[in-house]
Amino acid sequence: MIVAKGLKLEKHGFELKIYSLVYKNQQVQLALTRMLGRTRRGIKIFANVSVVAGFLMMGFAFWFLLSNISNYFVAPTEFSQLTVLIPGVTLTSSSSILYFLLSIPIVLVIHEGAHGIVATLEKIKIKTGGFAIFIAMFAGFVEPDEEEFNKAKKISKLRVIGAGATSNVIFAFALGLILLTNPFFAMVLPEPLLSTFYDLPDGVLILSIIENSGAEKAGLLANDIITSINGIQILSPLDFQKTELIPGEIANVSVLRNGQILQFPVEIIPSPEDPQRGLIGIMRDNSFAYKPVLNFIEWNDPNVSMFLLWLWMISFFIGIINMLPLPILDGGKFIHTIIDKKISDKAVNITMWGIYAFTFALFGLNIALSYMKSGWFTI
Repeated sequence: MIVAKGLKLEKHGFELKIYSLVYKNQQVQLALTRMLGRTRRGIKIFANVSVVAGFLMMGFAFWFLLSNISNYFVAPTEFSQLTVLIPGVTLTSSSSILYFLLSIPIVLVIHEGAHGIVATLEKIKIKTGGFAIFIAMFAGFVEPDEEEFNKAKKISKLRVIGAGATSNVIFAFALGLILLTNPFFAMVLPEPLLSTFYDLPDGVLILSIIENSGAEKAGLLANDIITSINGIQILSPLDFQKTELIPGEIANVSVLRNGQILQFPVEIIPSPEDPQRGLIGIMRDNSFAYKPVLNFIEWNDPNVSMFLLWLWMISFFIGIINMLPLPILDGGKFIHTIIDKKISDKAVNITMWGIYAFTFALFGLNIALSYMKSGWFTI
């Protein structure tokens, strides 16, 4: 803030406060108009797709959150842990913070640019556009003329609102097609996509056995390949997180040895770092053995691979989550636009606050169950 004050950035569209920095540019409309002149036909198609996509993304977001809560009670190994990404709080790894900080501006430019160019297509004036930083959180925005937006047709409003999230998801799909050639992308792909686009490994290789451990007593050997634990398939080191081993219990461990599948009852030992966490008692190979079927790009730098993987995840999930009907998200504006003027203003407000309460409770319950499952976890 001292540097910004010294450079007198307030004169160049910046608004400075002790907890935030906001930049507004009034020339955004001109740039968007020029861009629209070259791409009008494609933007028209995109704008119409955005309305349908808005409903689909909202439905997918609700389905995911509801099914995830169900998994917590019915299929705990399939439960996906959720947390809000906050640099320095839930993001503590320096590399993760860097990937996050590099990805967010790209995602925001795509998101807000889509809002702006579709608004321009619908002849809704854009007063300003820019970005904001609130402590450790980033935001981007285009600010349409409120009077013109309110007077616009309902379908025009829905096109503008849905465009941002749709652009993020389309970008994620395009990036995902490229990442299908990358072994790291196998970490996040579900079946049947995983087995379609990757040659799956047999399991995880045991490098060595810890002395006096349950693995040694059970007869596991170095160079054995662990294929499952308690019926949970093990294809990569990440699959060990699904096993939830408890110290003192007997786990059924299947291994591949000399072409044969063998099963061993292994007594779980406590972890030296965390006595509540159970270990088999092995040193394992932590490399990823997935081989892309589409192997026409050579990925030599793991940092590039991880950055693109973060960019894909943030773009996809910001697009999907942004269509949840909450006051600060596009989904809230989307639903409000649909029901506005169909019922009384009072009924609209009651309906919207009911939807907000349900959505917030659903989202909060997913995060709370994640905390109950693993405590306060960081990335």
